[in-house]
Amino acid sequence: MRLLLIRHGQTPANVAGSLDTAAPGPGLTELGEQQAAAIPEALRDENVQGIYASRLVRTQLTAAPLAAARGLETVVHDGLHEIEAGALEGKSDETSVKAYLATIIAWGMGDLEARMPGAHDGHAFFGRFDAAIAEIAAAHDDTAVVFSHGAAIRAWVGARALNLSGEFTLNNPLENTGVAMLEGSERGWELLSWMGAPVGGAALVDAAAPDPTGERVD
Repeated sequence: MRLLLIRHGQTPANVAGSLDTAAPGPGLTELGEQQAAAIPEALRDENVQGIYASRLVRTQLTAAPLAAARGLETVVHDGLHEIEAGALEGKSDETSVKAYLATIIAWGMGDLEARMPGAHDGHAFFGRFDAAIAEIAAAHDDTAVVFSHGAAIRAWVGARALNLSGEFTLNNPLENTGVAMLEGSERGWELLSWMGAPVGGAALVDAAAPDPTGERVD
């Protein structure tokens, strides 16, 4: 089956460059709404059988235009939410952002014992995200669209796509409504394409937003 992992549209936290991972989280900016509205046309050739979102409001709002266009219900799955920032929640200073990203990098290098300050380790993240994707894959034989989050998508694809290394997703940005397209099943996944920019094109890019979970990690 084909799996499309789509990052949510822009939020006020993305504009501010803050770590915002707690439920229910913020809604979308005006640009974020425009990004979401561009998704149905961008996916017009996909045989979408299921639409999924995390428990954070921003993914559900991003999924809404596609769900309406296809006459499908958006299924909310707890396993798809963002990597929790814990003690770093709401912070935007360089030290906090680096601590958040450094923990995720450690997971990508195989150290799943590394723990996000005040939150979970890599075993917990991959356990819940793997389980969610396996459940979705078991339910479909064609295309499922999953609306999730920048850090979560980059960490999971980097660790689970058999045809690339974890460094790929660190070195390639995933902007709001960027898409990772994979093919496979719970037995294994291959990345078909990494569309890091918004699906609606360059006009929907906000180059001024200091967006730590979507930008290249140095």
